[in-house]
Amino acid sequence: MCGRCSRSALGSLTSFGCPFVKRLFDTLLIVLSLPVLLPACLLLALLVSINLGRPVLFIQTRPGKDGKPFRMYKFRTMTDERDEHGQLLPDDVRLTRFGQLLRSTSLDELPELLNVLRGEMSLVGPRPLLMQYLPLYSPHQRRRHEVRPGITGWAQVNGRNAISWDEKFDLDVWYVDNQSLWLDIRILFKTIWKVVKRDGISQDGEATAAPFAGSERGVGERD
Repeated sequence: MCGRCSRSALGSLTSFGCPFVKRLFDTLLIVLSLPVLLPACLLLALLVSINLGRPVLFIQTRPGKDGKPFRMYKFRTMTDERDEHGQLLPDDVRLTRFGQLLRSTSLDELPELLNVLRGEMSLVGPRPLLMQYLPLYSPHQRRRHEVRPGITGWAQVNGRNAISWDEKFDLDVWYVDNQSLWLDIRILFKTIWKVVKRDGISQDGEATAAPFAGSERGVGERD
C-alpha cells in the first residue's frame, strides 16, 4: 500500500489520502450498480444505432492525470454531416434532438464508466477536456491534472457550461485541494439533482460551450 495510506483507516477514507481508496470506492459503486447500468447501456446503444447509425460510440483522445493521453468513450450525439469540402458542419447543426436529450440527461457519459474501471478516470474529478488546451493553461489551471479526470465534478455541479472557463478551472483546482470521500458523495448526489433539473447544459448561443482560447484574466494572473 502507498506511503500516503499510513494514516489511520478513517483518515484515509474521509480525505482520500490514498488514491487506492478513491479507486476502490469508484469500482465498488460501479460493480454494485451493474444490474441497472448494463441493461441501460445496451438499450442506449440500440437507440443510438437507430437514430444516428454506427458506430454508436464517440471515441476521442483526452488528457488524463498528469496530462497523459487516454481514449475516452461516450455515446454519439451528433451526425457526421459535412459540407461540400468534406469539413464537418458546426456542432449545433449536427447535434440532433435525440443527441440533445442524451446530453441534457448526461446519458451520453455512461460509456466513460469503462474508463473508470480501466483506471483512466474517476467518477468525480475535473472533466477531461481537449488535448489542444494543454499548452493554453496557466500553472494554476494546469493543477487540475494532478488527479484523475471525472465523469462529473465540482465545476459540473456549480454551473457546468453556464460559467466561464476561468470559473470552471478555479472550481477544478479547489476540488484538487479539498477532495474527500464525503465531497465525492455530495457531488454525486448533486449531479443527480442537476441532471433532473437539466441545469447549465450550454452557454448562450453554443451547443455546449465556446472553445477555450486561454485565460480570460490575462497572462500571469493566478500563476
